[in-house]
Amino acid sequence: MVTKYAVRINSFLRTEKNLCAALDKIAQLRENGINYVDLNYPEHFKDHSLEEIRRMLFERGLRLNAVATRFRDKYIHGDFTSKDSAIRRDAIELTKQAADACRFLEGNHIIVWLKDDGYDYSFQIDYAKAWGDLVFAFREVCAYTDLPISIEYKPYEERVHTLLDSYSATWNLIRDVGAENLGVTLDFCHALMKKESPGFVTAMLLEKNKLFSVHLNDGEGSGDDGLMVGAANFFQTLEVFYYLRKYQFDGIIYFDTFPKREADIDETRANLSMCRKMEELLDRIGMEQIAAAIENNNAAHTLETLIREL
Repeated sequence: MVTKYAVRINSFLRTEKNLCAALDKIAQLRENGINYVDLNYPEHFKDHSLEEIRRMLFERGLRLNAVATRFRDKYIHGDFTSKDSAIRRDAIELTKQAADACRFLEGNHIIVWLKDDGYDYSFQIDYAKAWGDLVFAFREVCAYTDLPISIEYKPYEERVHTLLDSYSATWNLIRDVGAENLGVTLDFCHALMKKESPGFVTAMLLEKNKLFSVHLNDGEGSGDDGLMVGAANFFQTLEVFYYLRKYQFDGIIYFDTFPKREADIDETRANLSMCRKMEELLDRIGMEQIAAAIENNNAAHTLETLIREL
């Protein structure tokens, strides 16, 4: 199984002046194994037509992985759950437009992050009504397109509490919506923020065929740090790779990391090196030996097995 990788364009837009220049720089990483990018809608589409973006990708030998929705400005009081029905309708239509753009550019799926759907204070929202608005919106979006719609949950930021804050809440929504093409994007840092085990979430979603996308990064667990892959939580990252291989995940791993002081190209290469080291370790240890260690349920023995190969 050949692992495929995508990068975060905004990491390159930090130093580059426009989308074209950022794609030029990302194309330099093709020889390292970066062949895919994600685009934010409407953020990255404001200055270019779909035809122009398709040409820019083609000329640089890059392909689109996903289109991610971005709700700005007027959505501050809610995306799919705004008390203003016109805002809710706009959010649904924006997501449909993102799906149309993804289809035109031959992308794989849509990623929906509802950063404004939540609450900051007690007595601020009607929880049951807000949940019903989420179900209604996702049913409409999922019926509109046959592309996979992937929910990127996050416990907080921008809200103090988000409605889709965890694997459990997101799974409840998926069951309530009942659409085959609705699934989950696992963001490693977001799981840490919720004090979840990223390995557990990976295994459970793959078991249910609902893991549509993986965002790899790292952090200390209190915020969305966007550190380089495996830099803070090496063994938890290795466990994610174990389950991706066990279930033969054939999607694309997206580096959702935020280089602020590091050079974007250097940071991406470090991410790639870490991922390949993880895969090399799995090869050396052997999937069967890891599975046997898990079955044995002896943490000390498992750690010794891993340390021997480091």
